[in-house]
Amino acid sequence: MNIYLIRHGRQNSTLCNVDVELSKEGREQADLLGKRLKTYDIEAVYSSQLIRAKETADIINSYLEKPRLIDERWQEADFGGMTGLTNEELKEKYGDFLAKRAQMTEDIPYPDGGENCQMIFERSFQALKDLTKEPYKNVCVVTHGGVLRALITGIMGADYAKWLTIGRQIENCSITHILYDEKVGTLRGKIIY
Repeated sequence: MNIYLIRHGRQNSTLCNVDVELSKEGREQADLLGKRLKTYDIEAVYSSQLIRAKETADIINSYLEKPRLIDERWQEADFGGMTGLTNEELKEKYGDFLAKRAQMTEDIPYPDGGENCQMIFERSFQALKDLTKEPYKNVCVVTHGGVLRALITGIMGADYAKWLTIGRQIENCSITHILYDEKVGTLRGKIIY
């Protein structure tokens, strides 16, 4: 099974993880990706429930016209109390957290109820495993940068504390191709830009 993990198009806000629509550029990115994916023989289009992911998936699916499903396990990392803040507010309110995280010595959760890499990996990897039980040969999932980093980190068996160094430059509307080998139950992957 080919699972094409897509990072949503560019969003319409610079605030930390707010649930907003795509920007004009993000819609254009999704449109170009939809045209490209017509050649991938996609059989179903999944996304998280967040607006930017749903909108990206809907634009892609306007070219594919396949079953369209939403799974909340593909949502972005829960940034806890950091959600909705500007970069300046983040530095002021959570400077100690940001400094500690930059040391990359432990997988600390985002403050005030947020997730850490292992938590993101566990929920998104379960969604990935559930996808492998579906009868499809080719699916695409529109998700988020934090989810992609956590999945890559966990699948590689890398240190969760270093997850932000993995796939640092995963661009909006890039494709991360995961190949699931049904015969032996293994995953392989690569990032396609």
